[in-house]
Amino acid sequence: MFKKILIANRGEIALRVIRTCKEMGIKTVAVYSTVDAESLHVKFADEAVCIGPAPSSESYLKMSNIIAAAEITNADAIHPGYGFLSENAKFSKICEEHGIKFIGASPEMIDKMGDKANAKATMKAAGVPCVPGSDGVIQTFEECQKVAKTTGYPVMLKASAGGGGKGMRAVWKPEDLKAAWDSARQESKAAFGNDDMYMEKLIEEPRHIEIQVVGDSRGKACHLSERDCSIQRRHQKLTEETPSPFMTEKLRNDMGNAAVKAAEYINYEGAGTIEFLVDKHRNFYFMEMNTRIQVEHPITEQVIDFDLIREQILVAAGVPISGKNYTPKLHSIECRINAEDPYNGFRPSPGVITTLHAPGGHGVRLDTHVYAGYAIPPNYDSMIAKLITTAQTREEAINKMKRALDEFVIEGIKTTIPFHRQLMDHPDYLAGNYTTKFMEDFVMEKRVEE
Repeated sequence: MFKKILIANRGEIALRVIRTCKEMGIKTVAVYSTVDAESLHVKFADEAVCIGPAPSSESYLKMSNIIAAAEITNADAIHPGYGFLSENAKFSKICEEHGIKFIGASPEMIDKMGDKANAKATMKAAGVPCVPGSDGVIQTFEECQKVAKTTGYPVMLKASAGGGGKGMRAVWKPEDLKAAWDSARQESKAAFGNDDMYMEKLIEEPRHIEIQVVGDSRGKACHLSERDCSIQRRHQKLTEETPSPFMTEKLRNDMGNAAVKAAEYINYEGAGTIEFLVDKHRNFYFMEMNTRIQVEHPITEQVIDFDLIREQILVAAGVPISGKNYTPKLHSIECRINAEDPYNGFRPSPGVITTLHAPGGHGVRLDTHVYAGYAIPPNYDSMIAKLITTAQTREEAINKMKRALDEFVIEGIKTTIPFHRQLMDHPDYLAGNYTTKFMEDFVMEKRVEE
């Protein structure tokens, strides 16, 4: 087992990893940029190393600084969390070359599944259902026209190196294809340094449902059931739940088997997520694989009583998995609390938190690195907390979330707490009747002035 793990991340996920390491008797090293010196992950780690100034390109993405921090503290493993370098094949390879275990996917696995066009081809070969569309990257606009005609409108253009909704364009008719092709390539080039595009059939009224998998070094994989991530804004998830209100026993069994088949086909090692689009007829199609821990992993942990970070560490240390597949025994919902103003187009709201009162009580979990007096920097993702409620039924979990959101007080900045409170009262959400298009019609009710 590892003696010391460096966490190459910040905020709540770094703190989350530190907590499990402490429970396992493993020493921890936090890394931080100059603006993160007062974050709780820095305060709670056994050691902490400053790796550079605020811009992530000079700190959390600076591979040489992170490797140097691991070497001077004699860390024998690095946990990347999510975001930053968690799915960077080069960083995984550098860790390997320096004799430091990367607690994540191998460089080969990241390369294979990180490029979405290649990942789709791999999943097709594995016999996993895929959305109809191009066979890999589209080379020319003329080819793009042919694929669109064969696939049938509407279609979705996607950046092969994409993520977070960048380089994606829905096209409903042929005369709009050229403009979409040009703008998607331009955006992809700017965001990823790569303008390769592929095309898929646009699935109408889709649910975004993902399956958590874990694979070990012996080629065995299992699934830990699903998470419904359909409530999204600009392809960014806002809230997640498990089990999905759209799920049936047959669909869960079919999707779980497909996800395990996918993981075992590529000999996947570690925790990963197979993401699917599910249409209104409950046909499901592979979308992408995330070769890391997910932001929404706590709801899976809550409904099956399972520590996914601990499992990641054990698998990385060579311990075989049980091979058991899991199904939810409870219902759990996660609300991502962002430093954003939902009354003004979700505009970012960095600043100093003057007051914070955390909700509590049975079935309430709060993952956060912030506190009263903490200054939220403008340099990183706006998520500052994850509020999770768990109960016997979906109705109870929603009622518990309403109560917890009412208790959750953050002053000094704007947050998405009011959005989530309104969401929990929305008739379609309450009925479990929502798709990835839900936010297109959602309108915030006016703020109640005190």
